[in-house]
Amino acid sequence: MKVVKSMKYDVIIIGAGVTGSAVAREVSRQNRSVLVLEKNADVCEGSSKANSGIVHGGYDAKPGTMKAKMNVRGNELMEETCRTLDVPFKRNESLVLAFSQEDVDGLRELLARGEENGVPGLSIIYRDELLELEPNLSDKAYAALRVPTGGIVCPFELTMGFAENAAMNGVEFHLAEPVTAIAPAADGQEGYQVTTTKDTYEAKIVINAAGVYADKIHAMVSKVPMSITARRGEYCLCDKSVGNLVSRTIFQLPGKLGKGVLVTPTAHGNILIGPNAEDIEDKEGTCTTAEGLAEILAKAADSVKTVPSRQVITSFAGLRAHEAGGDFIIREAEDAKNFIDVAGIESPGLTSAPAIGEYVAGLLQEMDPVSLKENFIAERKRVLQISGMSAEEKAAMIRENPAFANVICRCETVTEGEILAAIHRPLGATTLDGVKRRTRAGMGRCGAGFCSTRVVAILARELGISPEEVTKFGGDSKILVSEGEEVSAE
Repeated sequence: MKVVKSMKYDVIIIGAGVTGSAVAREVSRQNRSVLVLEKNADVCEGSSKANSGIVHGGYDAKPGTMKAKMNVRGNELMEETCRTLDVPFKRNESLVLAFSQEDVDGLRELLARGEENGVPGLSIIYRDELLELEPNLSDKAYAALRVPTGGIVCPFELTMGFAENAAMNGVEFHLAEPVTAIAPAADGQEGYQVTTTKDTYEAKIVINAAGVYADKIHAMVSKVPMSITARRGEYCLCDKSVGNLVSRTIFQLPGKLGKGVLVTPTAHGNILIGPNAEDIEDKEGTCTTAEGLAEILAKAADSVKTVPSRQVITSFAGLRAHEAGGDFIIREAEDAKNFIDVAGIESPGLTSAPAIGEYVAGLLQEMDPVSLKENFIAERKRVLQISGMSAEEKAAMIRENPAFANVICRCETVTEGEILAAIHRPLGATTLDGVKRRTRAGMGRCGAGFCSTRVVAILARELGISPEEVTKFGGDSKILVSEGEEVSAE
C-alpha cells in the first residue's frame, strides 16, 4: 500500500501569477507557514507574462465595486511597492481619447466615475492642449480625459519581485505542480488536503489565485457556481527605435469587452499596441491571429498618426480571467470555510495586485489572527543590469567578475554575469523564458536568434543538465532534440 506523504502548512496559495505572488508577499509579513503551488515551471508564466504593464488610474471601474476599490488603492501603493522591490515604474500619465463632440459625453461619464472612486487630478482637455502633450496623435483626436496618476510598470519584474521577496521571507514555492484535487482535512480537522501531481499537503486556509482556472479550483470545494471566461487579447511590440512615438499611455473610450486598443510606451522603452478582446473556451489559447493583429494595428491608427507596423519585433496574446459578474471576487467561499477565492482578476488586476495582497492578508488576520514578523525583509533587488551603468561602474564590475564582460544578448546588452545572477537567485530561472523575463536576454529585435543557443548552454552548465533537457517554458517545450528523437506536433 502506497503511503501518501502529507505536509502541513498554515496557508496554501494556488497560483503564482502577479495576484498570487502579491498575496504571498503580504502574508509573509505574518507568522505563518505558507506554500505556493503553481502549475507552470516558473512564476509569471500565465496571464501575468502577457500583460500591457499599465498602471490604471481607476476612472473606469463602477463605483463601489471591489474592482474600483482595489484599482485606486493599488495605484496608491504602486510607487512605494516598486521602490522597495526594485521594479521599473514610471508615472507617465494616461489619455483617454474622444474622436468627436458626441464622445465627450463619454469622457464626462468617466470623469464623474473617477472622481467618485477617489481618483485625483482628472480633467478633460481638447485638441490644442492634446497636441502640445502628444504631437503624434492622429487628426481624429478631438478631446481626452487626462489621468495624471496613470503609469507603466514591468509586469515580469513586479510579479517576480513579489514572489522573490515572499521567498526571502520564508514562503515555499512548488513550481510545475498542478493541483488535481482538494478535500477536507483528514480526521475531521479544520482545513483542507490539497493534492497535486506530485504530493499531498494540508493547510488550515487555502487561497485560490489560479487565474483563468480559478473556477475549476473553486469547484473542487464549493457548490456555489463560478464562471471564469478566458478573454484573449493580442498585442504587437515595437522596437525601441520608435519608443518616442508617445510618452503617455493613449487609450480610446472603453467598450463592453474592456478598455480597448491602447498605444503606450513600456517601462523598458518599447512601444506596445493592443489588445483586442475575444472570449474563447480554451484556457490555454494564447495563439495570435492574422486577423486579430491586423485589427489592433488598424484601431491604433485612430489614436496616432503613423502606426509603426514595420517596427513590430514580436506579437503575443494573453488571457484575462473574466468573471461572469464583471467584478473581482475576493472573499471566503459561501459554503467552504477557510477557502478564499481571489478570482476574476482581469484588468486592472496588475494595478490592483498590491492592494489585493494587502486586502487578503487582512482577511487572514480576521479569520485567524497571528503576530507579525519582527524580522520581515521588505526590500528586494532585481538582477543587476550592466547596460545602465557608467563606464567606470562597468569596469569595476568586470574586474570583480569577468563574466560581466561576456555579452550574450547583443540587442539588449545582457551579459553572462547577469544570466548567472538570474539563475542563482531566489526562485531562479530554469528555462529560456525564465532568463528572458529576469534579464531581457532575447527580448530585442532579433527575437533571440543570436543569444538563445548561448543561453541554453549556460542553463545546461549551471543546472547540471544536458542541453537537450533545457526547455523554453518547462514541460515538453524543449529547445534541442537528439538525433532521431521524435518531436510532438502539438
